Order: sequence, then C-alpha cells, then structure tokens
Amino acid sequence: MFTPEVISAGRVQLRPHEETDADAIARACADPLIAEFIPSVPTPYTRDDAVSFLQAAAAAWVAGAAQFAVADPVSGEWLGNIGLKPPDVRGNAEIGYLMAPWARGKGSATAATRALTAWAFARGVARVELLADVENVASQRVAYAAGFLAEGVQRGCEPRRDGLRHDMVSFARLAGDPGDPVRPYLPFPPGGSLTDGVVRLEPITVADAPGFHRMMTDPLVLRYHVPPDPPPFEEIAERCRKTGMWWLAGERAELAVKDAVTGEFAGHIQLMQIMPPLGQAMVGYSLLAGHRGRGFVTRAVNLLAGWAFEHTALHRIVAGTDPDNTASQRVLERAGFTRESVQRALLPGPDGTRRDNVEWARLRP
Repeated sequence: MFTPEVISAGRVQLRPHEETDADAIARACADPLIAEFIPSVPTPYTRDDAVSFLQAAAAAWVAGAAQFAVADPVSGEWLGNIGLKPPDVRGNAEIGYLMAPWARGKGSATAATRALTAWAFARGVARVELLADVENVASQRVAYAAGFLAEGVQRGCEPRRDGLRHDMVSFARLAGDPGDPVRPYLPFPPGGSLTDGVVRLEPITVADAPGFHRMMTDPLVLRYHVPPDPPPFEEIAERCRKTGMWWLAGERAELAVKDAVTGEFAGHIQLMQIMPPLGQAMVGYSLLAGHRGRGFVTRAVNLLAGWAFEHTALHRIVAGTDPDNTASQRVLERAGFTRESVQRALLPGPDGTRRDNVEWARLRP
C-alpha cells in the first residue's frame, strides 16, 4: 500500500533508509532510554544489529508497512526512525518512532509524526494510532503536540525487560480531526522544579516510591488520609509511574517535597480534582515525620499555589481538613487560605464512620 519516497517535514526530512545510516543507528540505540522504552531493541546494541534493522526496514515496505529515516534536510544525517505498521482490516495504522539522543528537544519527533500522519491520511488510512509507555512522558508530549488525543490506558500491554507487563497510553488521530496541538492544561514547572531555596518540589517518580510508601504508612498521616487505610507498596509504585501521564492529561499534578539542600524526600503535595470550567482545583499534602515542624508544608503549598496561579487558568484552589487536624489548618492559614464551610459527614473514617470536612480556599490574587 505504501511506496518509498521522500517527505518534507520542515525541520526534518523523511526518507528511505540508507546503508550509511548503520553507524548512527548503532550509536543511538546504545542509549538507555531507547533500550528502556523499546524492549524489542537488542541490548547491547551492535552495528550488526543496525544492519539487521536496515534489512528488516526494507522488507517492511514489501509487507505493507512504511519505514522512514528521520534525517537532516540539508546534510541528510540520520536523526531517528519513524514508521507505520500495515493498515489493519479497519483501515487503521499504528505509528512509532525513536530519536537519537543528539536530536531530541528540538521538535523533530513532532514534525516527523505530523508529516507521516498527514502522508498516511492522504493514502487512505482512516485512523492513525500511537502507543506510549505510561512512564515515557517525552513520547506522550510528542503525541499531544502532533495533534493526537489520548483515549485511555491499555493495561499490561507490553512486556518489558524487567519481566513485567507495563501499561501503555493509547492515542489516536482520525483523518477528519483538525490535528491542532493539544496544549496541556498543566504545564510542567519551568526548569522541571519549584524551589524557594529551602524546599524543592519535583514531579514525583518511581525513585520516590520508597519514601512515599514510608510516609503513607505513618499512623499520623493515615489518621487523616482518605481512605484511612495503608496502601501496599505496589500501589504506590504504580501511582508514581503514572504521575507524568496524569500531569500531561490535566488530571492532577503530583510532586515530591524535597529538602532543597540535601535532596532528601520529605513529603508529597498534589493538585487534584481539577475542573477547568470552574477554574478550580484541590491541594493535598503529607509529610514524613522527620521533616515536620520546619515549615516545609507551608512553603510547599505557597510554591504550588503561586505556580498554579501564574502558569494555569485556575482561579480558585481549595483544600479540605478534618476538624481535628489543627496542624493542617494552621498550614492553610499561613499559606493565605480562608476557611469557608463545613461539609457534614463527607470524609470516610475508620470502621465505617464518617467525619466532617472543613473546606478552605485561596483565590487568584
């Protein structure tokens, strides 16, 4: 169905592979990120593996697929790979890509994905699908920037080198879609973190799972947690894997609270229940016992609220506290929140009991 040709994609060019691409492919595929997120890539990767790939890429055209090199439009230098699987019986094709480490961060993957998607539509493909690992935030950002919409999570979709089956985010573009870039409602913090010199807030990762789990099994944290039950470590680790996906989707922002001097995990803060039509979100937080009494939570709330009001369209941030949680109430007062109401029997307590919730709010300045 597809015929090899050269496709102009602005900052890059899509062209059939050449034998001279082998050395660059071998060098790129030694990158740990490629090995992590593309488990079919051999490791360690050799030049012989690159030659085998070039042979497979040539054969893919005969089998109804399309395999292009992403190249510099002037020098012809290989920068990455992008391709389409053969269309299925429903007229849908799956797109996939990888970029060399030296070619990332310049919009090349997005340009290539947009160009190949348009090329596929012009040849009768009705729907282009894209899968990205839930932890592969860079690939998900490419999908959104190329006009793809997230449609859900395919659980246990892909076997990984660690022996586990990992979840994948499912994206798609239809031939009739406008293809406009999807701008995240929650941009990532400038420079990747927020800090006031005492505490630093960073998007939470799997590396934070041990500290996060230790915090979530603390009796004082559990006393006021919803629900008031200690989560297993596996649940915490899975939550940490998905935080980047949730952030990009505008569902929530989850950050580790760290000591800005030592880098030690101190706690967790999140922006959740985000409702764009209302311009409202809720903040929640917890802290490890060893870091309490140092003003870390107040600083974290101020940093997150300040970032949210400056970089998003949120107008109102709310928080809820148990009536007996005076420490949390003092944090909110110091962070500029005003007590607004009491919601009776809102919170689940231990042994089937119900507890009131005191609601607080801080408005955009």
